[in-house]
This record gives sequence, structure tokens and C-alpha cells, in this order.
Amino acid sequence: MDYTLPTTEFTYDLSNNPLFKKDENNYINSLSIKQLNTLGNTSLLDIFLNTGNVVEPHTHQNATELVYCISGSAVVSLINPFTNELLHFPITPGQVANVPQGWWHYEVATADHTHLLAIFDAPIPEAIFGSDTLRLTPAKLLAYTYCLDEKKVQEALAPIQKTVIIGPPADCQPSTAPASNSAPNVNHQPYVMPNVQPNMQPNTQPNNQPNMQPYVNRLPYWGTWVDPRIIHEPGCPYYRELPVNTNNQEER
Repeated sequence: MDYTLPTTEFTYDLSNNPLFKKDENNYINSLSIKQLNTLGNTSLLDIFLNTGNVVEPHTHQNATELVYCISGSAVVSLINPFTNELLHFPITPGQVANVPQGWWHYEVATADHTHLLAIFDAPIPEAIFGSDTLRLTPAKLLAYTYCLDEKKVQEALAPIQKTVIIGPPADCQPSTAPASNSAPNVNHQPYVMPNVQPNMQPNTQPNNQPNMQPYVNRLPYWGTWVDPRIIHEPGCPYYRELPVNTNNQEER
């Protein structure tokens, strides 16, 4: 970087670079090295939210995110991939919550006129949003993989036609009103979901059926095509184990 050039930039107005705008009270402006060429290895999002609005679940595959509360209040929630716990961290003015690189997380405003600053250790933060994951993954695959009703999956995901970023979408018409206590509990730091038992390792053992080989042993050899209809355990309404042609393997 040649700091003597007339193109060197030292200041920028973030209002000139909106990332997303839901309405006048819920929007995000961004700053990266694209807007300020002297920025170096850092970037930020300027986030404005009213009560109940959510920065949708997402990950940043190239950066850690430090969320600083300027005004209002919010709950920063994340999944710790090492403990398989969903944690909630309430923050108020002057407080921060840190999200390590690549961790699944989201933010929920718990007061009107909430102002958050999300700071990244990358010149241009990258993101994978939950809405894109849901709308771009075939419903048939989701149904097969998780033993779900394909029609219900399609119906549930049909309204997601674009990246949400701040949810719920402005045109959202929920079939049922949200419960008054649906927001994360803000009286605990951190708050662990009740159904998660601390200091307990997740059960990684296969769910073996009586007189049946474990699931992984029923799959054909690696490198062969797997019919999706055989990937469900007995008991699943979609379970159907078809004969697998292993002639190619025997010929080898």
C-alpha cells in the first residue's frame, strides 16, 4: 500500500454502503477494504434492529466476529461445535460477545433502537446464511436424509425465496402468533438450553436395531452409487432397503 498516492482513503461514511435494509428501523451498513483501502485486516457491520428482529442464523467461514452493543440490547446465540451446546449471551451497551470463526450463530434484538457493531478480523467478511442453505438444498434430499415428509418440507420452505439476513421478512404472515416468551432468556450469562446437559459428551454411537448390523456396515463400498432410499433406519416410514449391485466390486 502506497500511502502517498492521492487515491489513499482514510475516512468513509457507512450510510453510503448499505448491506441490507428491511425497513427504516432494521438495516445493516457495511465497511470493508473495498470502501476504505487503508483498512487492513479488519472490517465491520453497522447493525440497527428493533425488538424481535433477528440477524438470521449464519456462519462466517473466514473471520471471527466480535459483536459490540452500542445501544439497546440483544442476545447473541451460537452453537459451540466442541460441546454441541446452543449458548445465549445477552449484551447491553458496553458489552461484547465473541463468535469464533466458522461457528453457527445469530443475533436477536430485545429492545427497540438496538445498535450493534460487528467487527471482523478479515478485510472482507464472508457469510453463509441459513436461508440460502434451506432454500438451495433440495427438499427431497432433506426429507431423505432426516427421515421427513417431503411434501411438508417443501411446504415449510416454499416461502424462502431469497436471502433473509434480517428476519422475519417484512411480508411474513406467520400461521400462529409467536409466544410472548419466545425470545431467549436475557437473565442468564450464558444461557444453556434446558435440554442440554452440561459436562456430557454427545452420543455418537449408532442406533443399532436388534439382530441387525450397524447402519454404516449396510452401505456399499465407498465410491459406489448409493440409492437414497436405503439410508433410513428400520422404523422410519421411508425405510426401504433395495438390493445393491456389487458385481463391479467383485470383478475388481
